[in-house]
Amino acid sequence: MSQLVLVTGVSQGLGRAMTEEFITQGCTVIGCARNESAIAHLSQTYGNPHSFSCVDVSQEGQVKQWREEILSSYDPPDLLINNAALINQSLNFLEVPTTEFDQIIDVNIKGVANVMRQFLPAMIAKKHGIIVNFSSGWGRSTSPNVAPYCATKWAIEGLTRAIAQELPSGMAAIPLNPGIIHTEMLETCFGKSAANFTPIEVWVKKAVPFLLGIKSQQNGQPLTVPS
Repeated sequence: MSQLVLVTGVSQGLGRAMTEEFITQGCTVIGCARNESAIAHLSQTYGNPHSFSCVDVSQEGQVKQWREEILSSYDPPDLLINNAALINQSLNFLEVPTTEFDQIIDVNIKGVANVMRQFLPAMIAKKHGIIVNFSSGWGRSTSPNVAPYCATKWAIEGLTRAIAQELPSGMAAIPLNPGIIHTEMLETCFGKSAANFTPIEVWVKKAVPFLLGIKSQQNGQPLTVPS
């Protein structure tokens, strides 16, 4: 049966790749991102029954309006993926500008919370649905020069596993480490050596079936996409 999948951060990277692969797999995708031109392109390329909206997940008012629009036309999602995230410049913590630190917190933590706060009530009412919050290897370990990003992903691990304990039977909340994938975000940290890691087109062929196979019995388990 076709699944209704909601994905944040669909303009590029993992979000864009997952969107395209979920559609290839026969799913209906509801997506958002801040990039207006990318959203327009996705809407023109795929159209109904899919839906793509320009939303800044760090702004709760925008997420609330998006939720109202989506739930007026769709059932609550079967699979909700909080993918949207930022990473800091590769700098010593004391060199990271306060404005950059704040933005990373706002998107990576508050953005995830905003999406869950808006969509979870409808999912809980049906006692159905899987929530996957993208974490990172840096949500379970640390490295220098990415302290702000590490802080947010460790937060996602704790937030998700705590919420998992609050969900009714039949649902699951999962913190997911996607692995190390060659994306523009990875190039921010690793430069040219980012090309040595898994190509995104290879990753997505394993990741999407893995995501679609997550069961409610796995609620609260920290998972990693198989390499």
